[in-house]
Amino acid sequence: MQHTEITASSRLTMRTFMLQWAPSLVTAGLLWAATAAGHIPIPGTPVPITLQTLVVMMAAMVLSRRQAVAAVVTYVAMGACGLPVFAGGMSTLALVGPSAGFIFGFVPAVAVTATLAAAVQRMSARWGAAHDGAVNATMRWAVRFAAYWAAAVIGCIVLHYACGLLVQSAITGGPLRLIASASAGFLPGDLCKAALAAAVAASCRR
Repeated sequence: MQHTEITASSRLTMRTFMLQWAPSLVTAGLLWAATAAGHIPIPGTPVPITLQTLVVMMAAMVLSRRQAVAAVVTYVAMGACGLPVFAGGMSTLALVGPSAGFIFGFVPAVAVTATLAAAVQRMSARWGAAHDGAVNATMRWAVRFAAYWAAAVIGCIVLHYACGLLVQSAITGGPLRLIASASAGFLPGDLCKAALAAAVAASCRR
């Protein structure tokens, strides 16, 4: 009897882990893979373009806030432990270099975006219940898409850029205005990434 209870408890623990924390670990691995997939340098800034921002946006849209934050924290911790998970195969040194603000900035960025996405989902559910049948499906999807896109822009672009640019300016001593101008090359791609993440959220989250 005791053996049966221990086995059942172990299965429950494993099930809880798989449901709550496995997605975070998978996302942390995807962040690493997004970096390993390659990067595009931008003239005037040591911070390259990667697919990391897309992974962070998608995590914020499809995972809970706790899972999304845990994924990013795990990813940063991997680099702090010496694993070459950052752009260019860098690890610990990247956390004290010009790109440190963008790396650490993933944490508040994903937290804010996930919080806003959850709020959008709640408001969408209430709005859908109040206007059931009065608004066609395409219009409801478009409204959800716009709201999720705004959430991604606020958290993963505005806030993330602010963290990255301020730290980069402090570390390099460069004027914030010049650094921001050089980093403008990130914007078109990140807006497209936000649109892709928002489209997924608008289609999957109700």
